[in-house]
Formats: sequence, structure tokens, C-alpha cells
Amino acid sequence: MIEPIKIQTIYQGGVPVFVVLPFADFAREHPKEAAAIKPLEPRIPEADYIPHEVVNLHFDQDMTYLKAWREYQGLTQAEVAEKAGISQAALSQMESGESKLRKATREKLAAAMGITASQLL
Repeated sequence: MIEPIKIQTIYQGGVPVFVVLPFADFAREHPKEAAAIKPLEPRIPEADYIPHEVVNLHFDQDMTYLKAWREYQGLTQAEVAEKAGISQAALSQMESGESKLRKATREKLAAAMGITASQLL
């Protein structure tokens, strides 16, 4: 059975101006053009760089760097906690600033998010 293509139409002033379709459907119809499209670079920076978006979350929304990094990467508390081998409740306390991060815990959390411990400050 052939699935219909899921197309989104974008209107401006009541007039259709763009259509958006899944990349797989585009690639099936235009394989050469699709092959030329390169994937984006990962959002996790090298070394100890902290992205502007993480710094903004930290200062503008008064988040800990731990929570800002997690939200920046689109991860849930449950995902990070499981990868780090801690409970979600413990991670919640750490993100709120109620509980201070020990060095070993900071290293586990950083590894779980693919960053360095120094990026968690």
C-alpha cells in the first residue's frame, strides 16, 4: 500500500506560498538533489565552549547550567538521569540548585549529555 505524502501548506494573506513535505518523500522524488543536502553539524560544541543559547537560559531564565544544557539539547530529566545512573528526583534537585553538584556527579551528568564537566561550571 502506498502512503499519501504528508504535505503542509503555508499561507500568507490567505494565499498558498510554500509547501513543506517530509524529507524522505522529497528524496524519493528528487534523489540527486537530496543527496547533495548535507546534515547539520551537531549542536554540542567542542572543548569548553558554551553556546550563546545556554548562557541566555542561565541568565535570562535563572536556570542552572545543568538545566540549561539539558533543555538546549532537548533532553528530558528522565533521559539524562538514566544515562547518568541517578534518579530523576535527584536530577530535579540538582537542576533547581537545591543540591550542590559533587565533582563525580558533575562528570557523570556531563558524560550523559556529551559535554565536558567544566561546561557545567
